[in-house]
Amino acid sequence: MSEELTSLDGIAQAELVRKGEVTPLELVDAAIARIEKVNPQLNAVITPLFEKARKQADDGDIPDGPFRGVPFLLKDLVCTTEGDPIHFGMRLLRDLGFVAPYDSYLAAKFRQAGFVFLGKTNAPELGLNVTTEPEAYGATRNPWNLEHSTGGSSGGSAAAVASRMVPVAHANDGGGSIRIPASECGLVGLKPSRGRVSFGPDLGQALEGFAIEGVVSRSVRDTAAVLDAIGGSMPGDPYACPPKRRPFAGEVGADPGRLRIGLMNRAPAGRAPIHEDCVEAVDDVARLLESLGHTVEESYPAGLDEEEFSTYFALVMACHTIQTFDMLGEAIGREITQDDVELWTWIFAEPGRSVSAAQYLAGVNWLHAWTRRMAAWWTDGFDLLLTPTIAAPPPPLGTLMVTPEDASTGLERVTALIPFTPPFNASGQPGVSLPLHWNAAGLPIGTQLVSAFGREDLLVQVASQLEEARPWKDKLPPVHA
Repeated sequence: MSEELTSLDGIAQAELVRKGEVTPLELVDAAIARIEKVNPQLNAVITPLFEKARKQADDGDIPDGPFRGVPFLLKDLVCTTEGDPIHFGMRLLRDLGFVAPYDSYLAAKFRQAGFVFLGKTNAPELGLNVTTEPEAYGATRNPWNLEHSTGGSSGGSAAAVASRMVPVAHANDGGGSIRIPASECGLVGLKPSRGRVSFGPDLGQALEGFAIEGVVSRSVRDTAAVLDAIGGSMPGDPYACPPKRRPFAGEVGADPGRLRIGLMNRAPAGRAPIHEDCVEAVDDVARLLESLGHTVEESYPAGLDEEEFSTYFALVMACHTIQTFDMLGEAIGREITQDDVELWTWIFAEPGRSVSAAQYLAGVNWLHAWTRRMAAWWTDGFDLLLTPTIAAPPPPLGTLMVTPEDASTGLERVTALIPFTPPFNASGQPGVSLPLHWNAAGLPIGTQLVSAFGREDLLVQVASQLEEARPWKDKLPPVHA
């Protein structure tokens, strides 16, 4: 039974529980065995909560949600669970033994869905890099090739799901941190619309609304069902996303009709060229979409070529990183200093110290106007935009780390890899990375689809259509449980 469970997605595992063919404890024990087998090679799970999970599963103290009894992993960033370690990828918080005093709203919703938390997954410090190689816990390795990155910042979760430790795991996305690891590990990674998932009770928004919570998974139906479970505003949230038309799970297999899809298969203006593997992948998916009856044409929002975008996006990120230092300093009772954080974190945050309140608000206003220019492309008749998820295959480990000698070129390497994900954090639109292509070296190459604000339903419809046309569920990385 344990081997059979390995291949099942979360919905299928929960169905076995409902039928009485397997108990939650059996699911949990099987997942723990898989983690113990594979994690030493991958370093995806950094904080095991095995005995706590076994006790919950054995006691039967699990809500009767759509994923009742399904083992689950939480990313070590933002989503807090009462009494459990939360380190944000920081050696400082690790060394202090910092624990969360209560569940976030998201954690409570995951619990209500029936998930059983087995532990926390690795993440770069404060989620600021697009590779998961924190000093606190070391690098997470890609199950498709152990010498390559899993992406970031949800790289630990992505490695765990891709290697079949668990069927689905928590992720969040402030500049691509769901979609990038999904691309590099061969998974489904949907970034919901701004406001779809609450950041309460501590935050009304994160990163000026750039960030949003979600999961990485191996099936479109798991992603849709989880979004149903965690979506919806909570009392006091500063804004809400447009209500869904029906459950997202009901969009799986629904006919999207004949869609008009724009294609962007080159880098935005001023950026380095896209790797030929990524161009090949996106062009291949364009042909697949046309074979399914959709119209694909080379077109994209002109805003993606506005070079000022990167300046204002970086300004907001730097200022919020400084504010995060202040927030964490208050929690531990002292100021966060340069000695407390990694070089990359300090370099990333430092520009925020010289930004005035007026400059910050001017930057936010520029991004709001830019978002309106972006949205006009969808209102002018396009349903979806098709792009590569990232601009190159999963890079070798170490490639995206910086040293004092190459700080500026290190930043350039990071930004060159991700021209296609941050814009839709700023615009608040939903986007999904799908595992539809592998290169000659056997590395996954994700493809991104972006819809208008609030239209996750359309993404789920088309993603499930593509999943049926070119199934990926049986693709296994060399390192797997």
